Amino acid sequence: MPLTLEQLNAAPLPEALQMLDGLYEHSPWIAERALAQRPFASLAQLKHAMTRVLDDAGREPQIGLIRAHPELAGKAMVSQTLTAESTNEQTQAGLTNCTPEEFAHIQQLNAAYNARFGFPFILAVRGPRGTGLTKAQIIAAFERRVHGHPDFELQECLRNIHRIAEIRLNDKFGFEPVDGQRVWDWQETLAQHSDPGYAEKGQLTVTYLTDAHRACAQRIGHWMKDCGFDEIEIDAVGNVVGRYHPAPEGEGFAAGPPQGETRPLGGQRPAQRRSVGARYLITGSHYDTVRNGGKYDGRLGIFVPMACVQKLHAAGQRLPFGIEVVGFAEEEGQRYKATFLGSGALTGHFDPSWLDQKDADGITLREAMQHAGLCVDDIPKLRRDPAQYLGFVEVHIEQGPVLNELNLPLGIVTSINGSVRYVGEVTGMASHAGTTPMDRRRDAACAVAELMLYAEQRAAQDGDSVATVGMLQVPNGSINVVPGSCRFSLDLRAPTDARRDALVRDVLAKLHEICERRGVRHTLEETMRAAAAPSDPQWQARWEAACTALGVPLHRMPSGAGHDAMKLHEIMPQAMLFVRGENSGISHNPLESTTADDMDLAVQAFDHLLLQLARDS
Repeated sequence: MPLTLEQLNAAPLPEALQMLDGLYEHSPWIAERALAQRPFASLAQLKHAMTRVLDDAGREPQIGLIRAHPELAGKAMVSQTLTAESTNEQTQAGLTNCTPEEFAHIQQLNAAYNARFGFPFILAVRGPRGTGLTKAQIIAAFERRVHGHPDFELQECLRNIHRIAEIRLNDKFGFEPVDGQRVWDWQETLAQHSDPGYAEKGQLTVTYLTDAHRACAQRIGHWMKDCGFDEIEIDAVGNVVGRYHPAPEGEGFAAGPPQGETRPLGGQRPAQRRSVGARYLITGSHYDTVRNGGKYDGRLGIFVPMACVQKLHAAGQRLPFGIEVVGFAEEEGQRYKATFLGSGALTGHFDPSWLDQKDADGITLREAMQHAGLCVDDIPKLRRDPAQYLGFVEVHIEQGPVLNELNLPLGIVTSINGSVRYVGEVTGMASHAGTTPMDRRRDAACAVAELMLYAEQRAAQDGDSVATVGMLQVPNGSINVVPGSCRFSLDLRAPTDARRDALVRDVLAKLHEICERRGVRHTLEETMRAAAAPSDPQWQARWEAACTALGVPLHRMPSGAGHDAMKLHEIMPQAMLFVRGENSGISHNPLESTTADDMDLAVQAFDHLLLQLARDS
């Protein structure tokens, strides 16, 4: 019989320890120290308590824990001395059935990893979904991480150990993250659509209005229909819009205070028509991708609320407000220079001049939209009336390492950073590298290099500000020529407009000072400016209440990346929820990933937010 939290909370310590036996390989002390924090209100709270025990234990116990784990397909497997849990996991991954070549290769990797780091390679072989990685995926991770930094690998091993413990704990309690697995499966299936030139390489690229992009829109729309949305449409810019109508007029909604685990929502009959005067909660994110990107950026924010609507529909339940989920057609700006085409249309900020922009093949935006069957003349009609909406919320993978390093599944976004982007060029004097003395050079590249270092140092002073020179080029550069020209980009971001503007002033003043001192000149063109989008306090508080109810510690953080929420912020209140990413939170990369357990918590948090709104309506 599966365990229950009630049993664990009430059991004497020796019995409770026996219940949690085997979570951490040969290390019962972790569970013992965590049990001192009983009672636990949720599995998420128990999981976090154990991660904190290990965090606080220090380096030597951490290394000892790693060394207590067996090598993958190693000596313990051959001698059949693995624990029952490890045997089961390595068997599910196919590691007990390797070919001689695979086994030899893994042995070489084990030896190389141990020699480099002094501890065995640890990987949660049951993977992010919990149903197992393939041998090819395991070997690829091994080959990648054997070249990692020692400090990073220590922490990555510990994070994988926590994931192993999480899955084992789920098994003990008979818990399966069904909603998270559903979201996972939607994302995996949608990732089958990719643009030509990338699909053949197994890479994910979906740019605006390509065949793959249109296929994604159709598939999302079909899934929305299966979930029970009342209206589904692909609008004039390609957004996929699903609406789940509110409860009919005159039918109340009973909901107590949302405390503890998320409860089923409250018992309304299905309605096939919109309630007159009822408002909608709008949510969603984008389904386009960067080139050779990841499966979760944007798309997670479409599928989490879809899972919530599916549960409402399956239970025959309606809320006092409607839910509008939007799969925004474009956010990344990969095919055309215009960005936020999807969310910008909803805020009334679609610039008609964009229609004349051309892609790399000379196809105008207007031509692409007409080819896709979109009605350009209807774009102005897409502007939303804020009076008809409660607000906008967006769930998004973090796209950074913070939650991953803190072992936290969810984060509360306090503000989306304001940003300014420039492209510039410093011009000096090209001269012979061998005959020009160092004190008489007018080196354009050195001037930009100095600017780069200053921008890095200045942004670091703020804590949450960032500065990046992402493009750097010496036109016609030669190994024996002092650079006479250097082109560069500059991206400056901060949580508030005031801090962004102060950062900009200092960096641009430094650029001027560097050029004056070095006897070079510069040009600079501003290419983009976006205002910061601080979260609405009331909506941020709702996300915080949801996380607290789930037993997830609160972590508030700014978003350094831009999101569709920035556009909706211009006309209505907004707030975002971040979901932890795997592999150091990497994003815009094929390694972008998160777990079914974390996505399940995101669905529960969204459920809880809906409960709060229903209670307050």
